[in-house]
Amino acid sequence: IVKFPNLLSCSLELNLKPTVQWLKGLGMDDSQVAKTIVKFPNLLSCSLELNLKPTVQWLKGLGMDDSQVAKTIVKFPQLMGYSLEDNLKPRVQWLKGLGMDDSQVANTIVKFPNLMGSYSLEDNLKAKVETLREYDFTDNQIVRVLSTFPALLSLSSNRFAHRFSVLQASGV
Repeated sequence: IVKFPNLLSCSLELNLKPTVQWLKGLGMDDSQVAKTIVKFPNLLSCSLELNLKPTVQWLKGLGMDDSQVAKTIVKFPQLMGYSLEDNLKPRVQWLKGLGMDDSQVANTIVKFPNLMGSYSLEDNLKAKVETLREYDFTDNQIVRVLSTFPALLSLSSNRFAHRFSVLQASGV
């Protein structure tokens, strides 16, 4: 309640119970539902019909199965609060533009769902891919690196560049 006082204005019958039941229907157990709500209590105020269900259908359309969707939501429930049109779809288009296929995109999101909203696409993600290109990574190598270790994109720009300069200096 301290993190999300608006919870007090949510209807038990219209918001809370249906959302919890829906999360369980995705395959989450009680502890996963609790963890998800603690991480992102605003989830309880999101519309099932206008926000949550369309986002899950979209994730499934990328090739995720129910267990992958549930795992993604438990890891980063804030994903469910992002706009499909303004946040999620442009990031997936960017990943596909790098050369990822649908399976690689889905697996990348499952491994590191924060990629879908925690980092600026323009100022952070694209800049780091440009850094990889400056180190002579080919597009195929970039796709392989990002689909294998997408959390690499969470490093600060300085740490990111430093890691690659150390690798390059050591001949890797």
